[in-house]
Amino acid sequence: MANPKILRTRVYVDGYNFYYGCLKRTNFKWLDLKSLFDSVLETVFLEIDGLSAQFELQTPAIKFFTAPILKNFARTPDSVKCQVDYHAALQSHLGDFVKIVEGSYDAKPARAHGYVKGKAATECNMYNIWKLEEKQSDVALALHAYGDAIRGKIDHAVFATNDTDLVPAMQAIKEHTDVTVGLVIPTKGKERRANTSLEEQSDWIRRSIRAEELGTAQLPTPIRVSSRKLVHKPISWYPRPDNLQPVFEEARRVKKSTGTAWKWLNTPNEDYLSGRRPVDMTGNDEETAELQAYMQKYAEDHDL
Repeated sequence: MANPKILRTRVYVDGYNFYYGCLKRTNFKWLDLKSLFDSVLETVFLEIDGLSAQFELQTPAIKFFTAPILKNFARTPDSVKCQVDYHAALQSHLGDFVKIVEGSYDAKPARAHGYVKGKAATECNMYNIWKLEEKQSDVALALHAYGDAIRGKIDHAVFATNDTDLVPAMQAIKEHTDVTVGLVIPTKGKERRANTSLEEQSDWIRRSIRAEELGTAQLPTPIRVSSRKLVHKPISWYPRPDNLQPVFEEARRVKKSTGTAWKWLNTPNEDYLSGRRPVDMTGNDEETAELQAYMQKYAEDHDL
């Protein structure tokens, strides 16, 4: 049997595209990117010169292109802290396997036509708006991918995006190097067709990422990010933060500290909760009620 063809591989993640395609309004945001793309690449079968390709991730295996959230445009009060903590956790957990490349957001006052069904834009009223644009991320992704390819650092570039702004970079890689180009469309569950211009530059395409893959590829919690700091998955990123928040507050009151409260929440309780982790029980109302009843009895029995 012929030996497989080894392809030195690196994944380039368009953070903005990935978030809106796979993570928005989900509880998968505490994502281990390397674990996810290890899983995704295991499903890709590719032949090069008659030999089956084997993907060997190069350090950094993942280049993650993103931008810090602007506080004045954040959707929730904890959005900025959640992103900062996630980036710190991801970097600490993966070390050299991930490189986080930050661009920026630019916000400017602007004028725009309102929308009225059936009317042309010029027939609609004008309104004052804020125009929010991500800057530098797409350019940085394109330059990193092309630079790695042209310098012979990789044999295989995987783009996680559906943004046609990256077509010129993919086209240049195909024209000037022998690097294989893969495309992962960041959409959850249902398959989504790639933009035609992206598809034309790709040697293979994965048209969706399964929810099970996202759910399995989660970072542990907590993660130590410095000698004095642990970072926990944000409460708002759990399936039912409305259930978890009061449980956490009570656990912190009883346990006397945030750290010991989180430790208790994430530890299976064999004696009283049938081996379940309290944090997992907050995912539905019935188990949350059971958990709160246990916590109330514990506090009464110990005069807390």
